[in-house]
Amino acid sequence: MSEPGGVREVKSAARTVELLELLAARGDRPARLQELADELGVPRSSMYALLQTLIARGWVRTDITGSLYGIGIHALLTGTNYLDSDPRVRTVRPYLDEASEALGETIHLGRLDGWDVAYLATRESHEYLRTISRVGRRLPAHVGALGKALLAERPDGELPDGPYEAATPHTHTDRASLLADLAAVRARGYSVDREEGVLGIVGFGFALRYDSPALDAISCSVPVARLTAGREGRIVTVMREIRAKIEAAPPAAGGAVRWR
Repeated sequence: MSEPGGVREVKSAARTVELLELLAARGDRPARLQELADELGVPRSSMYALLQTLIARGWVRTDITGSLYGIGIHALLTGTNYLDSDPRVRTVRPYLDEASEALGETIHLGRLDGWDVAYLATRESHEYLRTISRVGRRLPAHVGALGKALLAERPDGELPDGPYEAATPHTHTDRASLLADLAAVRARGYSVDREEGVLGIVGFGFALRYDSPALDAISCSVPVARLTAGREGRIVTVMREIRAKIEAAPPAAGGAVRWR
């Protein structure tokens, strides 16, 4: 396989990345050697050697029996370094604090990664405490306010055909339904997720247009029980103001590099 620019893919590197992504996707479900070998279509002996190399370097961990494998601590350390070194994240963080203080609700920063959204920063509401932070996690872009705000910045022709995975009974699972929603996002200037990602939660998403097309977005999530018409209007007003401040802010130190 050749990558863009005609550079041939390094198979050993690709296999290593595929293994780490597979282990990360399993979360708290450790895998056995044969499972991993079967999933990636590689010989058992080759998979064992790769696992041992990654265990020695902290990228994979194993249990006391040496038969179960999971993602290692170096994945966390590298991910944390990504957040700390990203100038966009550093620029946006203070404004997430401002939005959180003004609204008292949960505020997110997310980035489009393929057809998923990766959560880069979160300020949790004191009224709605999550047991697991979303930072570093991914959600299909069609599911939530962040993703829909970013999909609306792109031509409809780029959208996959579907059907799409359902997170709740309210999720858009067919292309026509999602396209109609994205048209409404463009008309109003922000997205609304009414229990499409999490039951009982409504989200409002705002693309950050310091890139074109936008890669980042912010959102505010609020429980349905606290959402009145007046409250919704207040959230939209504040989040629009926060978006304008972010887009007008000078880049943080280290922002000279334009990453692809």
